[in-house]
Amino acid sequence: MSHSQLSDTARYLRRLGFDAPPAPTLDTLRQLQWRHTAEFPFETLSTLLRQPVPIDLESVERKVFEQGRGGYCYELNQLFLALLQALGFEARGITGRVVMNAPEGTWTARTHRLSLVTFEGVRYITDVGFGGMVPTAPLLLDSREAQVTPHEPYRIETHADGYLLRANVADEWRPMYLFDLQRQEDIDYTLGNWYVCSHPESPFMGRLMVARTGDGLRKTLNGNSYAVHRIGQESERRSLTDADELIDVLEQEFDLRVPPRELLRPAVVGLLQP
Repeated sequence: MSHSQLSDTARYLRRLGFDAPPAPTLDTLRQLQWRHTAEFPFETLSTLLRQPVPIDLESVERKVFEQGRGGYCYELNQLFLALLQALGFEARGITGRVVMNAPEGTWTARTHRLSLVTFEGVRYITDVGFGGMVPTAPLLLDSREAQVTPHEPYRIETHADGYLLRANVADEWRPMYLFDLQRQEDIDYTLGNWYVCSHPESPFMGRLMVARTGDGLRKTLNGNSYAVHRIGQESERRSLTDADELIDVLEQEFDLRVPPRELLRPAVVGLLQP
């Protein structure tokens, strides 16, 4: 098991609005998850640029806190788990298979990382690294009911091999990811991450996906399609047709300190639709 620890827990907590370490309660976990998804964007700028994505904790901390970036599940959920453990939560990492936008019944590669948190035997899943449909509250594992969050309702179904997370989007219970509680070691994350950021067939290679939550809204950028989804309202979408405009959106709407424009612009140009 990895025993790498955060280099600066106080800095991390300050970003989440805490001056002192909060108690490891369910209420704290709710606040942490809701604030984390609003503060630290999901983003795939590294895989857009076909750069390696190191996931040792030190590299992730440097990217997020010093370089002003976000990351994807192997980065954000690792960081979040390290914080939960530092605060005294009973928490461990688990993995799943993303089936969002795939036909019902699809089994995909095991490339999603999330965490299991237990309070006196009551188990929750918590996730701050699932892109545009990240749950914004912890979800009770052993309930089959619809569960409200600050955003959409979610529910967890069981099947022979574990669990399926669904979200209610446009009055439809859409599949998000399959997961189970199998023990995971650092090498398992290394393998999944290696596929995501290196394999030519990885859906992340050369692709831009960015997401951030807010109060009653979600912002997403998929390629050159920028959308603001307000809960209970029609989504506002627009296609970005200019590289600098797209980079401006990354900086202004997602609060990202982006790589140098001369490096980013050629990759962004490839995303633009006429």
